[in-house]
Amino acid sequence: MQGTDLYSLEICAGAGGQALGLERAHFHHVAVVENEPAPCATLRTNRPGWRILEKDVRDLDGRDFRGIDLLAGGVPCPPFSIAGRQLGAADERDLFPTALRLVEQTQPRAVILENVPGLSKARFADYRATISRALWRLGYSVDWQVLNACNYGVPQLRPRFVLVALKGSAAGRFVWPQPEQAPPTVGEVLHDLMGSRGWRGATSWMARANGIAPTLVGGSKKHGGPDLGPSRAKAAWRELGVDALGLADDVPDQHFPADGLPKLTVTMTARLQGFPDTWTITGRKTAAYRQVGNAFPSPVAYRVGNAVRQAILGSTTEEEIPHSQPQLQSAG
Repeated sequence: MQGTDLYSLEICAGAGGQALGLERAHFHHVAVVENEPAPCATLRTNRPGWRILEKDVRDLDGRDFRGIDLLAGGVPCPPFSIAGRQLGAADERDLFPTALRLVEQTQPRAVILENVPGLSKARFADYRATISRALWRLGYSVDWQVLNACNYGVPQLRPRFVLVALKGSAAGRFVWPQPEQAPPTVGEVLHDLMGSRGWRGATSWMARANGIAPTLVGGSKKHGGPDLGPSRAKAAWRELGVDALGLADDVPDQHFPADGLPKLTVTMTARLQGFPDTWTITGRKTAAYRQVGNAFPSPVAYRVGNAVRQAILGSTTEEEIPHSQPQLQSAG
């Protein structure tokens, strides 16, 4: 086996945005863990060859995956989201302790955990320090950074707070991915879909939708049907020529008013999140959009994953990189 083969365990995978980006960065997933049936169906539909574990990550025994190169995941954001009560460690949905347990059990070379930017706020400084100290005691150097998806080719603001932890010399080689040129606009990205059923207003709509999208939000199972966010986000969508009060079942056709405000479809929101058109989001509209809105954009995951890969491999030859394929036990 070649030393450049790297293996990852993905937790809290959702619809696969991060896992897809890491796959593109040449990490082989030994398992992808998600406890919700709808995103698990999406993962199985798109990657039948992946090992999908439909289970609560708190029930996962990391010793079954000892020897992986990367532990990655998007731990639930409600404990730190500005839309919630921001209870942090006091929130029963906080899975950082579980992630730390899995790091200790699997001993990967690197860790990538992403969360909402609320975790970067001053009120959670002590909590971040606790996580950093725990990883330091396990032999990792830790860094955090807020990354905006729009800096990496995604036509959406979508800031995320990303933790990267690395062992040994790899830590000194890690460099955060640099911002790229401005992303395409919402109009440029969605014009072909908007005009696919003969809507006469598609071209003029593209000219109006000449900016990037507000952050898409998936919401939770406790809330109602899909829409594109709170009042401020809805107003921003309207400026882009989009009716944000829900999602459409299909794109506008030739009978839709040329100067009307179309709604987005799930497929359109998935494209705005960086999912390729070949990635099928399964389930009915509300369940499908929730998967899209909660995803970590795969183009951002790819760039972070690629930076981690380069840090792990460095400039050494394959023979200088001690590595063996993880000896995985059965973990149903």
